[in-house]
Amino acid sequence: MFDPQVDEYKPLAERVRPKNFEDLIGQQHVMGKDGILRRALEKGSIFSCILYGPPGCGKSSIAELIRKYVNAEYYSFSGALHGAAEIKQAMNRAQEMKKYGKQTVVFIDEIHRLNKAQQDLLLSKVEDGTITLIGATTENPSFEIIPPLLSRCRVIFLKPLSNEDLVRIMKRALIVDQKIANYGISVNEEVLESIAQLSQGDARFALNTLEMAIETAKTMDKKILDLKILQTSTSYKPQGYRSEEHYDFASAFIKSLRGSDPDAALYYMARMIDSGEDPMFIARRMIILASEDIGLAEPMALLVAVAAAQAVEYVGLPECVLNLAQAVIYLAAAPKSNSVYLAVETAKNVAKQSINLQVPLFLRNPVTKLMKNAGYGEGYIYPHEVGGFVRRSYMPDELKKVKIYLPKDIGKESNIKKRLEELWGKEKYSQEERK
Repeated sequence: MFDPQVDEYKPLAERVRPKNFEDLIGQQHVMGKDGILRRALEKGSIFSCILYGPPGCGKSSIAELIRKYVNAEYYSFSGALHGAAEIKQAMNRAQEMKKYGKQTVVFIDEIHRLNKAQQDLLLSKVEDGTITLIGATTENPSFEIIPPLLSRCRVIFLKPLSNEDLVRIMKRALIVDQKIANYGISVNEEVLESIAQLSQGDARFALNTLEMAIETAKTMDKKILDLKILQTSTSYKPQGYRSEEHYDFASAFIKSLRGSDPDAALYYMARMIDSGEDPMFIARRMIILASEDIGLAEPMALLVAVAAAQAVEYVGLPECVLNLAQAVIYLAAAPKSNSVYLAVETAKNVAKQSINLQVPLFLRNPVTKLMKNAGYGEGYIYPHEVGGFVRRSYMPDELKKVKIYLPKDIGKESNIKKRLEELWGKEKYSQEERK
């Protein structure tokens, strides 16, 4: 029921929060009939957990249902607004309640904003059962929650709401919210779909955008909310992504290039650009990939990637996206070989295991007479004087049988393999396990 004195200034998203399981739309994997949280709440119990998901996916609404269904003392904090003093006071109260067998639930929104010391305060009380902790965060708990505390909580992964979910949520709001219902304004289906598309899975944004549009229609004395009015009233939703998504999209981009899928690589590139990613970050990742995953199978890939990075510096956004896209397609379509990467890793390992080995005397320059008398440079043959090649290992004697670079028979690297086999013999460059 709408109370003008209480709800007048509350946004629509707050006024229509779910009151029971049936009102909650989305997150069926945890709040549906077989969902882990719903099963616990229907029994009147709850466990310490971290609700992890994007903005507006229902974390606070789930916390409100926990408040309703669990018979416990309930404290609600914000990691951005409350500090150690308030949390300590709640835990002291929880200690008293524990003596009388009363459970205490502490909900902390934006728990990732608590520093390490503040999180440490919670640890012992969660461990001994004094409090049941419910944390909500948009950031990856693996990075933002201290490991001892995280190990004592179950992480509940929440998904972005689908466009269909958002439309259903808005339709429910139009029915249950008395304030909006009193306006008598009908909303076109295409308006709801457009708001859902704009909201990127964020129910709070969708509902508040809907309310803003309805208020605009009211001031214009319109009885139908159409796309034209929506465009007049719509606020801008930033396209940026969360810190973890930066790494997720970068990983998907690189794996798509490595997997020779130009469509996927272009898609993830576009998503990163739209989210405000620095185009130089994308260019640098392609330079690395050109050597790590393409290498000598297509040596031009490195030149193309470097040229794209230079183009980003010269041209800048938005036109440099064309240069990046050209490089993306080239790198995705190029033959793939990680032989350069494997050779570097092997070389580093061999170097670590042979730090006491000396450079062979015949490879050392006899700069002084003493060095020459000691055998420096003795036996070295200048290749250009004997046709350009001397079949002799330049490795220390102890490492003559070690294989570091193993060329693959892929793309242009097959020519390198053929040339090296002609010089050194097939056995040296066969794809046998490195020794």
